[in-house]
Amino acid sequence: MDVQQLFKILKKEAECPLCIETVKNPKTLPCLHSFCLECLNRHANFARRQLKATIKCPVCQTTFQIPEKDTFENLPPSFHLNRLVDVLALEDGSVQSQICNSCDENNTSTCYCFVCQNFLCASCFEAHQRLKATRGHRNVLIDNLQAQDVQEWIHRPVMCSQQYHGDQPLEFYCEDCKDLICHKCTVVSHDRHSKTDTQKAAQEQKMQIADVVAKVKAEIVRYESEIKKQTDLRNKNKVEILKEEEKMRDTVEKLIRDLREHERKMKDKFREIYEAEQKHHTTRLENFQLLATQLKSCFERCQSILERNFGVEILQTNHAILGRCNELLNVRKPDLYMSPHIHYLVEKKLDLMDRVVVTKTDPSKCFAEGQDSKDVKERKQTHFVIVTKDSEGFQCYQQDDKIKVDVLTPEGDQLNTDGNDTKDGKYTVTYTPQYAGQHRVEIVLNGQPLSGSPWIVQVHQNQYQFAFQFGSRGKERGEFDGIYDIDVSHKTGTIAVADGRNKRIQLLSSEGKFRMEIKLDGAPWSVAFEDSGDLLTLVPRSDNKLRVFNEEGHFIKHINDKHLDEPGRLSIAIDGPIIIADWSDKKIKVLSPDGNDLLQSFSAPDCDKIPFYAIYHQNKFFASYYFANCVKVFDKTGVYLHDIGCKGSNDGQFNGCRGLVIDKYNRLIVCDDGNRRLQLFTPWGKFLSKIDGQYLKNGFPNYVAINRGGSVMVADPLNRRISVYH
Repeated sequence: MDVQQLFKILKKEAECPLCIETVKNPKTLPCLHSFCLECLNRHANFARRQLKATIKCPVCQTTFQIPEKDTFENLPPSFHLNRLVDVLALEDGSVQSQICNSCDENNTSTCYCFVCQNFLCASCFEAHQRLKATRGHRNVLIDNLQAQDVQEWIHRPVMCSQQYHGDQPLEFYCEDCKDLICHKCTVVSHDRHSKTDTQKAAQEQKMQIADVVAKVKAEIVRYESEIKKQTDLRNKNKVEILKEEEKMRDTVEKLIRDLREHERKMKDKFREIYEAEQKHHTTRLENFQLLATQLKSCFERCQSILERNFGVEILQTNHAILGRCNELLNVRKPDLYMSPHIHYLVEKKLDLMDRVVVTKTDPSKCFAEGQDSKDVKERKQTHFVIVTKDSEGFQCYQQDDKIKVDVLTPEGDQLNTDGNDTKDGKYTVTYTPQYAGQHRVEIVLNGQPLSGSPWIVQVHQNQYQFAFQFGSRGKERGEFDGIYDIDVSHKTGTIAVADGRNKRIQLLSSEGKFRMEIKLDGAPWSVAFEDSGDLLTLVPRSDNKLRVFNEEGHFIKHINDKHLDEPGRLSIAIDGPIIIADWSDKKIKVLSPDGNDLLQSFSAPDCDKIPFYAIYHQNKFFASYYFANCVKVFDKTGVYLHDIGCKGSNDGQFNGCRGLVIDKYNRLIVCDDGNRRLQLFTPWGKFLSKIDGQYLKNGFPNYVAINRGGSVMVADPLNRRISVYH
């Protein structure tokens, strides 16, 4: 290889990815990519100006914390790049930077001795050649460097940096100090240490590196295989989409042709209706006109007789005039022909996109009974009745009438409705609002809004009211010393309280009366009832085993789960899995109902806070993060979705959130202990209301549970009491 070509390759290798120049003072990130120290500092300063605490490696996008100091000076240097920088200094005019290592004249070097490993100026080189000891050394003029010389110079021995050891290569490795040393160092400062040859030590560590590199290579192969599979799937998906798109175009073209044909048929239908209706009106008009003509003719003849006023004529025609007039007056008058109302309706069904409805129903005369209902509460079934009438205001029923009812929630979602058609012109619509707030009711009858539609229904929230308290500080029955958790059995109504410092679980009735206690060898951190009525508890300072007791408080078994490091609070999903907030690795773990298998393990991205408590509801996990002042929501697979709340004291904000529960109205209740209240949210995070007041303001509501009747039980560890809200 030509030396210039080699220099070109080395220069490219020594290029900083940020400034695209030869690196200066190269520093290596933990991801093994190296950059100029100054470039890294500029990169970090730019991130700081954007209020970021991290930077990403410009090469592999790995994220790193910006150091507290203003520089990356403490990062390790790059040995290889520093060597390349020294080599590149030999190229072009950069040789001026190489000074003679043999004399003190600071002369520019002209050659390099590979034996002495020194740069020599012209004078020193001549002396070097005259001395018998150095006459046979291999010397190369810098101007005549070859590619082989450059490669050899790159791999020259590393000299010791200790004072007075500069002529000594680092030939040994101190096992005790984990440091490279020279021969003099072995005597001066590492005399009694365990030492080995540098090459031997490097070979051993090289084997370790080779092993892990082989694993990385295998992982690369696996990822490349997955990439190929994913690429094939993407290409297959593209082909399928294009194919279906073509099918769609063909279908649309056919639909357009069919619609044109349908348009022709509909025009014929309208023409048929038009002609039939016009015929009915024409017939009635002809009848009215004939009778009117006969009446006018009779009137004119009689009027002329009266005007002439001849007695003989009046007497002669009297009988005929009275008979004809009475005949015409007694003729049965034809009714007005009332045309039915014609509506053109467009429906969403592709097999029947539209139709013509011929009906007597007049939407302007129709209305809904019960639209002014005042007592509408969440989760309470309510209804209204649609009454259909014709143009004259009479109640009527038409089978072809099309009634569309939409009840929209405050978020604009459509609420499920049930309709009952009594076939007499009355249609009862029933719906059950799930949450408080303004609901919008829209009714369209045969394509036209119903009279009074849309209208607003104000749904009122079911408010919790304080009922009673129980508990106090102490060691006796019904007294507590540190309440660490609370739960209620939905089978028996029994209340379980983790009485931490008393090292027991107290079981109480739904009224808070003591029933029995379960003595333990440590403080129980959490309790949860299974659907069967069995009780699970956790005593982490004693062991990490889940303990199972029956309804009578008798021990059943241990669940010694190998998947848990430092388990915190636990809950049980409605279908049986056990959910645990693991405080050691900051993950939420889902175990099988028997506790033997780890079904899921996940954590919140970019969050170093510990999850305090987690529950599962409607295909979502809700986890409280006390120090993050929020509830994080995950989907059923553990993928993070969004946060509920942030730090603060306003509605929807937290000052430390702990216990969680879902009440019978499908609302998420969160213990906001720093603000001394409970907050209620919809499952998608909208703030609804709060429970606060005198019974919570002097304590810290940490834990919450719901009993069989829907009452809320709030545990206050500070005052060792439990408040009940109905």
